[in-house]
Amino acid sequence: MFTGEKINAKDQNEFYKELNMYLKALIEDESDWLAGISNASALLYMMLPNINWAGFYLYKKDQLILGPFQGKPACVRIPIGKGVCGTAAKTREIQLVPDVHQFPGHIACDAASESEIVLPIIKGDQLIGVLDIDSPIKNRFNEGDAEGLSQFVEILNQYLDWEQ
Repeated sequence: MFTGEKINAKDQNEFYKELNMYLKALIEDESDWLAGISNASALLYMMLPNINWAGFYLYKKDQLILGPFQGKPACVRIPIGKGVCGTAAKTREIQLVPDVHQFPGHIACDAASESEIVLPIIKGDQLIGVLDIDSPIKNRFNEGDAEGLSQFVEILNQYLDWEQ
């Protein structure tokens, strides 16, 4: 059973170091990707302050399909290249959006969302999907979040068998 306490770090680097240690402990003995990303979304939702949605969209049949998440019900299908998630999937680059209302073509699944960070999940040269996190606060995410969450995604790729 996971008994992780809220992270009380002195800075952002320490926060992500602890968060990523929690993730590793949760998934290192379980390679099933569905179980892994289910726990990963719950961990993010529980530990990240000031967020209202954390979850995954998985690449399938040339689109992104909703995967495990925490938060309000969400859009089920996102075309590649559309919205923040579709753009991250198409460009294979992190999308750090300080104000979602300024992002051309933003797809509003939760009207309370004000900022967003989306990280593509790529193993080898294969697009697996994206990790999507929303916040009800503008400018919630920064480069430190992008770096810490990139390590989070690397841990997922290290331990999960995406082909099961």
